[in-house]
Amino acid sequence: MDIDLAHDKSQAVLRQRNGLALLSLALGLVAVSSVVSAGRKDREVVLVPTLRTPLTLTSAKVSPDYLEMVTRDVAMVALNRSPQSLTYWMDSILEVTDEQARGQVKKALMKVVAEQQGSQITQFFTPDAMWVDPDTLTSTVGGTLHTVVASKEVTTEHRTFRFTWTYNGVSLKLKGFGMIAKPEETP
Repeated sequence: MDIDLAHDKSQAVLRQRNGLALLSLALGLVAVSSVVSAGRKDREVVLVPTLRTPLTLTSAKVSPDYLEMVTRDVAMVALNRSPQSLTYWMDSILEVTDEQARGQVKKALMKVVAEQQGSQITQFFTPDAMWVDPDTLTSTVGGTLHTVVASKEVTTEHRTFRFTWTYNGVSLKLKGFGMIAKPEETP
């Protein structure tokens, strides 16, 4: 009789252990499928800027508002420089540059730094127009480029600059930028 009781008790413990093992396996599969599902979904972040409206970021596509805001900020950094801040200027641009384009952009920036280091040439840009194209990840900024030597403004010319971008996840990175020699029709 003690053998029957011991056998029943061990069978109950075995059923309990098997039930817990199945429950653990099911929970593990749910956890893995949740992680896989979350990794495949488009991510979305809502930012509330100090500008006109809340801004929504999604990993599916860059929004025109976000592209415009980032272009405005990067254009202000890239197109305003003085000899005293050339290192900061270059580092700031490289921080927002895509890893794959960083070498080429750094080479072009180093050339500007070498030309202007120790000079008294300062440039500042006052934008008057901006066009963004989220489909091609390009933006164009037009405005007046002022060149000052020492304390005298020597040139004031209207220029147009194009910025190209890469978008991965919710990260917008600079791929390249430069002046457009003859601005074509912009939208």
